This record gives sequence, C-alpha cells and structure tokens, in this order.
Amino acid sequence: MFTEQSTVENYIRDILCGAQPAPRLGIAEEPTPYLTPGRGTRGAGWQYVPPAALPRQPTDVFVEPYIREALIRLNPSIAVQPDRADEVLHKLRAILLSVRGEGLIRANERLTGWLRNEQSMPFGHNHEHVTIRLIDYDDLDQNQYLVTTQYTFRAGAAERRADVVLLVNGFPLVIVEAKTPVRQAVSWFDGAKQVHNDYERFVPELFAPNVFSVATEGKELRYGAVRMPIELWGPWRPEEKGETADFADFADFEEGKSVQSVSSVDASSLKTIGEQLRSLLRPEVVLDILA
Repeated sequence: MFTEQSTVENYIRDILCGAQPAPRLGIAEEPTPYLTPGRGTRGAGWQYVPPAALPRQPTDVFVEPYIREALIRLNPSIAVQPDRADEVLHKLRAILLSVRGEGLIRANERLTGWLRNEQSMPFGHNHEHVTIRLIDYDDLDQNQYLVTTQYTFRAGAAERRADVVLLVNGFPLVIVEAKTPVRQAVSWFDGAKQVHNDYERFVPELFAPNVFSVATEGKELRYGAVRMPIELWGPWRPEEKGETADFADFADFEEGKSVQSVSSVDASSLKTIGEQLRSLLRPEVVLDILA
C-alpha cells in the first residue's frame, strides 16, 4: 500500500541518514548502541535511530540522557561535578511547564536563548556565573545529530506522532510532516496545516525547542517557524551551485526495498525535493538558522 511512511517518510529518512535496511519480520529490534557525537558520513550527516530505541518516554519532549551527556561533554564546570547537569535540566523542564500559561512563542524564545548558549549558571569559582553550552557552534562535530521517525509525544489526553524528527544533543529541533504523494487533493499545505492547527495547538510543549518545521508530499516542500501563518511558509532553494542529493545511497530505495514503490511520484519532483531536503536539513544549516 502507498502510505506516508512507505513513500515520503522513508525517503526523507534515507536522504538524511543514508538508505536504511528493511526491518526483518519476526525479529525484535535490537537496542541502538550509544551514538557518538559528530556528523555522519552518509546522507546529509545524520544518524538514524528507531523511536523505540530512544531512551525517553512518550511524555518526554527531550531525550534527557543525551542532553545530560552533552552538558558534561561541552561544559568543564559540569564535567567536574556531573550532578550539575540535573540543575540545568530542571531549568529546561520549567520552560516546558510554562508553555500553557505563557504561550508557545514566549516559551520558544526562552528555550532558544538556552540553545544559543546565552544563559549562565553559578557553577564557577566562588559561585561565579559561567555560560552553559547546550550546543557547540564552533566545533560542530562535538554535537550529536540524530533522526528518528514516528516520534510520539503525549500531553495530558492529547497524543501526537511526528513523522520525522531531527534531534541535536537530545533536543527535537526540526519536525518534518510527510504526506502521501498519491492523492491529488493532498499537498504540502495539508502537512503544514496539521503542524500549525493541530500539533502546535494540542501538544505545544513539543515545539518549545523547535527551530522550524517542514511539510512535503514529495512534490513540493515548504518550511516555517513556530506559529508562522501557513501562507508565509516558504520554499528552500539550494544555494550551492550544482548541489544534488547523493542518489548512490538510494539504490535500495529505487529498487523498492526501502519503500514499496515510488512510481506514482514524478521523478523530477522527487529529485528536487531530495536536493532541497539535503540542503536545508544539513546539520550546519539547521544550526546556522538556530544561531
């Protein structure tokens, strides 16, 4: 069957991480080992981790063990006393709890300040304040870049499942909503509408660390920031002359092994979307937009 997952979602995953082997029927998924920092060598530089292998619960916005590891790795004042990472996490959780009262835009602004390394804690000598680094913008390979799919988040009675999520050091920075390419009445607009009118409204906590979201049905792509009106979501055009997706990584995809079929998707449109995804969602571009 043509589904969002078997067509566009898997294609996005493979563009970002390189072609992934098909799951073996009847065999339990093995836990993913600790994923080291640094950009991957395949795809656009991300590593894929199945959602079941992430050390988080559906009520968790962040992947906290990865944030804790990044705090220790990037901050000498925390490395000498690792318990201090919990104090930072307490501050970050407090922002999530404020979303319903202060509003999503305000919570996103506050958390963006932390993600830009603009906040400090009294971890220095004689309790002097020192800057807390959540992301390394100087040496990008000190960060951990993960992609996962079907990222379930539950807030009270509301539960939503994001199609593709890009995480840096445990923070879900980008959400991609994929729509089926086989229905003429469905377009990127439906994905953007789902993000704007549904997800951001009913599970706003998930978007507190959000840099931007992407919507595509494999023919067109648009992206927009938190609470941006849908009509203002824009396309992305690769800036580097001659920049193309590495389709050598997708032989399995084209043979129908990674996904069931792409025959219903216009090949030129799919290639264009691949180029846009590979350009927009490179780790260095995502972090440049965040910074």
